[in-house]
Amino acid sequence: MNRTTTEQSLRTDLAAAYRLLDVNGWSDQVFTHISVRLPTDEPAFLINQYGLRPEEVSASNLVAIDVNGKKLDDRAPEVNPAGFTVHSAVHMNRHDAVCVMHTHTLAGMAVAALEEGLLPLNQTNMMFYERVAYYDYEGVPLDLEVRARIVAALGDKQCAILRNHGLLTVGRSVAEAYFRMFYLNQACEIQLQAMKTGRPLILPSPEACEFTARQLENERYHLESVDLVWQAELRRLDRLDRSYRD
Repeated sequence: MNRTTTEQSLRTDLAAAYRLLDVNGWSDQVFTHISVRLPTDEPAFLINQYGLRPEEVSASNLVAIDVNGKKLDDRAPEVNPAGFTVHSAVHMNRHDAVCVMHTHTLAGMAVAALEEGLLPLNQTNMMFYERVAYYDYEGVPLDLEVRARIVAALGDKQCAILRNHGLLTVGRSVAEAYFRMFYLNQACEIQLQAMKTGRPLILPSPEACEFTARQLENERYHLESVDLVWQAELRRLDRLDRSYRD
């Protein structure tokens, strides 16, 4: 398959996101997955080779696959079947979701197990006020029939907490999905740290939470923040190990 410049840049960014899973301590061995939609006529996306840890992923070893499970290169290795279900579901139905990121961070899994879900305990958390979808657990997503229910639960939101499972974010770019995941996970960490104190929690008024959320989602401010964070993370990776670009 000939790789366009666009595809190559998508591969590089996606490989960078996988490496950041390792750097940030978000790795779940070989079971974490991120995908990015390819600029093809029929819906298709890139995802990691099943069995590779995040720090082993590079631009060249990502697997291109369509939403029916057909690999664009017949020689390509296998992909995580549960990962395929989740990512194909979103890519089939959310055209704004160029990148889909799913993690099993400890903080994310812990908050996913709480009945109250994510609370607006901090300015960071308020970024997600009334902007997080919840998908109820129904087993490992191996059956393609769950795709419709995943998409229905996500709706038009950019972030989801998969109950008893983990976190999911989408973005118009790898950078945007990563930005949302970084702060969604941080919001979960803040909540757990606050709850550990055993002290009463302060919940700001709904009006204050909504006002803050709208401030943070201002398009100009948001896009500038996404770009600044992503460029800084790429510089960090390049200092550590540039092999993700290979």
